[in-house]
Amino acid sequence: MTSAPPAPLETGVVSTRRGRPPAPSHFRPRRIAGVAALYGILAILILMPVALVVISAFTTTTPRPGNIDLTSLTLENFAAVFSPGALRAAGNSLLVGIGASIVALACGGFLAFVTARSNAPARRFLYFVGLVPMFLPSFVGALAWGLLGGPNAGLLNILARDLGLGQVINIYTLPGLIVVLGIYYAPYAFLLIHASFSLMNPDLEEAARVHGSTPAQVLRRVTFPLATPAILGSAILIFVLTVENFPVAQMIGSASGLDTLPTYIFRLMNSAPSRGNEAAAVAIALVIVVLVVTAIQRRIVSRRTFTTVAGKGLKLAKVDLGWFRVPALILGIVYFVVTTVLPLLALLFVAMHESPYVASVTGAFTSGRLNLDEFVDVLTDPTVQRATVNSVTVGVSAALIGTVLAFIVSYVVNRTKTPGRGGLGYISMIPLAVPAIVLGLGLLWTWLLIPLPVYGTLLVMVIAFVAAQMPQGYQGASSGILQIHADLEDSAVMHGASRTRAIWKVTAPLLRVPLTSTFLLLLMLSMRELTVPLFLFTTDTRLLSIIIFDDFENGILQSSAATSVLYCGLIFVLAYLARRFGADAPKGN
Repeated sequence: MTSAPPAPLETGVVSTRRGRPPAPSHFRPRRIAGVAALYGILAILILMPVALVVISAFTTTTPRPGNIDLTSLTLENFAAVFSPGALRAAGNSLLVGIGASIVALACGGFLAFVTARSNAPARRFLYFVGLVPMFLPSFVGALAWGLLGGPNAGLLNILARDLGLGQVINIYTLPGLIVVLGIYYAPYAFLLIHASFSLMNPDLEEAARVHGSTPAQVLRRVTFPLATPAILGSAILIFVLTVENFPVAQMIGSASGLDTLPTYIFRLMNSAPSRGNEAAAVAIALVIVVLVVTAIQRRIVSRRTFTTVAGKGLKLAKVDLGWFRVPALILGIVYFVVTTVLPLLALLFVAMHESPYVASVTGAFTSGRLNLDEFVDVLTDPTVQRATVNSVTVGVSAALIGTVLAFIVSYVVNRTKTPGRGGLGYISMIPLAVPAIVLGLGLLWTWLLIPLPVYGTLLVMVIAFVAAQMPQGYQGASSGILQIHADLEDSAVMHGASRTRAIWKVTAPLLRVPLTSTFLLLLMLSMRELTVPLFLFTTDTRLLSIIIFDDFENGILQSSAATSVLYCGLIFVLAYLARRFGADAPKGN
């Protein structure tokens, strides 16, 4: 007589009573209620804003308190999509996306190859050069290059006149917009391509060399083709990010009447009267462009296999650059000067100049026209002080709530068997495909519509940031949870601990480093964000990014420059904290 096999343990639920199999998790009402609650939270945070944008595009009225009119359906709003202004904006967006992707791939890909695979000198410094533009918000870079490259009052042109030369640069053009976006999004290409070059299996390259290929042929036929997923993936990512970028396009394009789709949407919303329904229709067109481009990238990559990482440790051979070693270092230094040194010097110079009008760059140093008065004014300005407190409050709160929510959602998706849990992951990733200006528009209508007194408070900013950064939080939490075996937690449950206690005492401590890194990432993203809160701020809830943008739009360049310097200093501090307590924190056993 054979005994019956023991009932399998259900992940997430273990009975401690002998002779009694655990109840399947999907039979537990509390589990189902918990998942339903998460769906409700994500629906309000993400689905409702997107749905309201869609509804607005197909109706004649925009959502407002106490009224969503679903009877006045129309397709007339989409006429705005095919208007001359929208078509010009779409064409500009396409050129900007393609051009900025090429510039970013050239800069980031070059630095990635030099630091990962070459024998160039000072590779550690060049690695730092590849990353540092991430800590200078792109709209601050656009502000700085506006100060440097303006056709009349740009500092580089003024300096050229001091030296007896003519105009050397005009940043307020389509090529200028492309270059500024490209150099400040190059770090995304650098990180992705550097990782790909670092993980390659050198046996494939060695086999090519053994069969007579020259170093150039090995790079062209083996190395670069194997990096195709990273190169193509970063190109698509940068294309999407630059196409949906609003502040840089507004700062550089507005001076020359150059519209992209995000700036066109913003102008529709701020026209008198507001053309919110048409803005929603154009927003949907922008979302469709993003989704189509992403689908094309996935289809191309899925056709081929690029797996090269083996289970053994392999050392990559360095490519001898020969005579190009020193020029490679010089090119890296030039990129560092263009993206970081010159912009920061321009911000400092304008902030320290005694007047907003600069007649001579060299004369300012020789005649003692530089001082720190503007920094004193900014530091003592109650509006800036309030905005600083608001930024830190919103950033810390959004990062904390976002990390906790992302952990809970990721845990439910990856560690439980509750029916329908997979949909939580898909909803969490939706903001990645929705441009920030579209999400901001939807969040405005959502919190005007919901009968809760949060609009006009910092709470609505926190909610908006949690929604916008849910993909980054979810991915960060998931990567940590998937690295920890479920048996560790289940063992605690089998020894009598409740599931909640096991998570608190076992799983959470093991996730300290990834969750800390996720928190600091969300904090930095919140501090840098401008587009999402643009529709939500009031006089009392302005953030530092809003202060900088408002001062620029109103022509108060000295104040905008001084605030930008302090803003960048704060972000650099956060970057240090991210490395100090995140990446460099002890990993444990």
